[in-house]
Amino acid sequence: MPRIFITGSTDGLGRAAAGALIGAGHDVVLHARTRERAAALSDLAPHAAGVVIGDLASAAETRELAGQVNQIGPMDTVIHNAGVYLEPSRAATAEGHAKTLAVNTLAPYLLTALIDRPDRLIYLSSGLHHAAAGSLRDIDWTRRSWNAAQAYSESKLHVIALALTLARAWPEVLSNAVDPGWVPTKMGGPYATGDLEMGYLTQTWLAVSNDAAATVSGGYWYHRQQQAPAPQTRDPAFQDQLMDRLAALTGVALL
Repeated sequence: MPRIFITGSTDGLGRAAAGALIGAGHDVVLHARTRERAAALSDLAPHAAGVVIGDLASAAETRELAGQVNQIGPMDTVIHNAGVYLEPSRAATAEGHAKTLAVNTLAPYLLTALIDRPDRLIYLSSGLHHAAAGSLRDIDWTRRSWNAAQAYSESKLHVIALALTLARAWPEVLSNAVDPGWVPTKMGGPYATGDLEMGYLTQTWLAVSNDAAATVSGGYWYHRQQQAPAPQTRDPAFQDQLMDRLAALTGVALL
């Protein structure tokens, strides 16, 4: 059975995806930010292939997390699910990065670079990426006045561009991005109107299905249907500029 690693699997879409995949008999490696948060996995952990711990706001812990995953063994699929939404301030991390950028963009980039290459990669994005300016001049918000919604939108533009970059650069890997919709999770809030089940079933389908429709690369998905992402995400020049910027910010070259 495929072995799947899911970041941010203590609640919300990540936990729902993990539960569905474990229920279907798959080997799932769970992730929690801290040991305290891992207690929320007490029902899933006995049936999982492992639980790894690390705060994605920390580059050091993210690197260590990749090592924990590699020690368990090769993954067939990695679902980059973890994320933060509207941070009230730039909230610099230990490395000095904006927390939104660190968790939503730099951590998936680092994990992709450091985890042994899987067969499939899935990155959770958002339809809000269409509102991103797309400029790479100040992605770490060191010069601009903080705008939480803009920072979130930009981070989700970045991860789509990352997914599509890898689809181009790694033809042997199926790399896709997913918009789960506005769903009633802790992040989405109780008034969200989206379909929670469809929000996570697209990830699980892309993670393990051998259907012809699911075994494609370079897609941006919403409820198992491909959508058109912002044009910048498909632009090789923009993709290359983003990879250069992320390599400079993390000290790790992915390509």
